[in-house]
Amino acid sequence: MPRMKTLLIVIAGSVLALYAAGMTWLWFQQEKLLFQPTVLPADYVLSRHSDVREVTVAVPGAQLSGLHLQTPGAKGVVFFLHGNGGDVSTWFIDPEFYRQARMDVVMIDYRGYGKSTGAISSEAQLRSDVRAVWQHFAPQYADKKVVLLGRSLGTALAAGLSVELAEQGKPPDATLLISAYQSMLQMATQHYPIVPHALVRYRLHTDQAVSRIRSPLWLIHGEQDELIPHAHSLALHKLAPQARLVLIPGAGHNNLQMFDSYLKAVRAVLDSV
Repeated sequence: MPRMKTLLIVIAGSVLALYAAGMTWLWFQQEKLLFQPTVLPADYVLSRHSDVREVTVAVPGAQLSGLHLQTPGAKGVVFFLHGNGGDVSTWFIDPEFYRQARMDVVMIDYRGYGKSTGAISSEAQLRSDVRAVWQHFAPQYADKKVVLLGRSLGTALAAGLSVELAEQGKPPDATLLISAYQSMLQMATQHYPIVPHALVRYRLHTDQAVSRIRSPLWLIHGEQDELIPHAHSLALHKLAPQARLVLIPGAGHNNLQMFDSYLKAVRAVLDSV
């Protein structure tokens, strides 16, 4: 019996040590789990459309690369904060959709994505970069319509920026959250249930922002989304019952843009401003 007890203690100690090592790795490496950029060479051409130009915005310690669609006679701009993978060249795939809606588009790559330099190191830094990019372009659209659009990862960022602008007395004309999540804490619980919340450095609370958004708020979500189940948008809608909720039957997370009902819903938002 003493040998069995000693063996059990050794096994338990080993399991705890492995768990502690795994949690330590997660604390320092969670950027690798959350952010999955495509890195592009500096000479890569992001777009070949004549009315889409490459832009660079300087932020502390980095240069952020992006695209700016400028539509003749545009009534406003869509400030598009994309998801956690790829780069702007893979996200900005249908400029004609926005031309027909008479909207410009500004889409920026986060640090380490595409041709953007630097690396994401904190949520505060990520939000500060988003704020700086908007401040760079905002003067061009002072008298025009503004739509903040967040997709997947970008939904918490768009919701937070919408609240900030409202507090400054300059709310956007619409806030559109596509494939939104309640928070990264909820996502961690869903995908990594053994991870303590204290280890999640990127909280990214969409849920704490939606009830404070002062512009018309839209939530669009694929009903078959397995990465971010549409239950997240349902929960956000309960927190912000004034929002318009549109569920896209049959749509998942990565194929949402292939559904006509999705495109019609986004167009309805753009036409409403």
